[in-house]
Amino acid sequence: MWVFPLVKGMAMGGSLIIAIGSQNVFVLSNAIRGQHALVIGTLCILIDIVLTFSGVLGLGALIKETPMLIDIASYFGAGFLAIYGVLAFRRVLSPQGLTVSKAKRMTLLTAITTTLAISLLNPHVYLDTVVLLGSIGGQLPDQQPMWFALGVSISSIIWFLTLVIGGKALAPWFKSDKSWQKLDFITGCTMWLIAGTLLYSVL
Repeated sequence: MWVFPLVKGMAMGGSLIIAIGSQNVFVLSNAIRGQHALVIGTLCILIDIVLTFSGVLGLGALIKETPMLIDIASYFGAGFLAIYGVLAFRRVLSPQGLTVSKAKRMTLLTAITTTLAISLLNPHVYLDTVVLLGSIGGQLPDQQPMWFALGVSISSIIWFLTLVIGGKALAPWFKSDKSWQKLDFITGCTMWLIAGTLLYSVL
């Protein structure tokens, strides 16, 4: 029976994907800015799909046996998020050029590398998708693990496309410098908060 594992995967995947704050903020803020939002969202979806299916197929057990991998990702992830937060706060203190028409566009290569860093240097991504979802889906019988992973993947597709479309819809509300300052302040706080929690988890 494929319906139950599919729906279960969608429900669990959706609840966990929403909780990964740094990734969501990055996708939404760039969707509002109109900077490679579809590429960023698609890359996040592909990362979720690969990690979820890898977890269901057994990668989660390997990560559990080598916790040092999570610690290494935590340190690098915290450092990267801290730097990204600094850049966001610099934009808050420099209000000129914050509007969409004047904003310095991020290159496609920068968008891809930053998305990879924010996604893959966040150990919560592995703990949620590979370890937790992988262990739950991997315990299902017969072909159900694949349907479970497919359900998680569908949730990821729906969520990130919603962020991309929602960001574009919100763009007209960000015509003033103050609006951009508020967004960048929230972005900076989110990145620093997550960086702090990553360091706290390994210290």
